Amino acid sequence: MGRRPDVTVAAIAETDGRFLVVEERINRRLLFNQPAGHVERGETLFAAVVRETREETARGFAFTGRVSDHNPAQHLDRGIIATHWLTREELEARQPRLRSPLVLRCVQDYLAGRRSPLDGTAQLELECAAALGANVAPPVDGSTVRVLEVTAAR
Repeated sequence: MGRRPDVTVAAIAETDGRFLVVEERINRRLLFNQPAGHVERGETLFAAVVRETREETARGFAFTGRVSDHNPAQHLDRGIIATHWLTREELEARQPRLRSPLVLRCVQDYLAGRRSPLDGTAQLELECAAALGANVAPPVDGSTVRVLEVTAAR
């Protein structure tokens, strides 16, 4: 069997102008990131982003929807120190502590309304998503945000 594809999903969750981010320990540094992680074998992109968001924030998640179902008793993923609701300005002030420049870029794209439909890819499994990602050019508007208007159910 060949090398496992490396496909990552990230969630943009916004409520009242604040974005849900995690503060995580990476190589002894505390960094901010969107709830994100790798797609597991046999898992769809949609299932992965729901799972990662729940594991890292103890909250349910919906694409372009509302974050709900907070379970304060749920343990967060290993390495996650805390969750925060930060405005774009607060994220910009923390740029040196962002895990990647894509954290702020995704928020800026979201706020600018730059979104691409995810209808055809949300239910793809790991290998199909990896193949698609290797063969598809980025959206012409340069957007980092994909949108699927679906609410995650528990």
